[in-house]
Amino acid sequence: MQKARIRLSSTDLDALKSVCEQIENVCKTQGIKQYGPIPLPTKRLKVPTLKGPSGQGTQTWAKYEMRIHKRLFEIVANERSMHLIMKIQIPESVLVEIELM
Repeated sequence: MQKARIRLSSTDLDALKSVCEQIENVCKTQGIKQYGPIPLPTKRLKVPTLKGPSGQGTQTWAKYEMRIHKRLFEIVANERSMHLIMKIQIPESVLVEIELM
């Protein structure tokens, strides 16, 4: 049996949750042991910009924020179940990293 660590990250929380549900369904149908989804800290990228194009007048700022949500799975699986996990339809907004141990 192999151990796999799957890290998921995305700016779209709904897409991330749907991928997590698909992984959980594969694990339940195959009867393999899983730990997760473990929520990791959300990275928040903040960008303050000056609203006035010339810089004259009162300084008002627009603040933009992008959040990167992360989840972690640890799975004890065989080759067949790992093959099924790799066949899951993953949206472009979700980044997947699989580490075999």
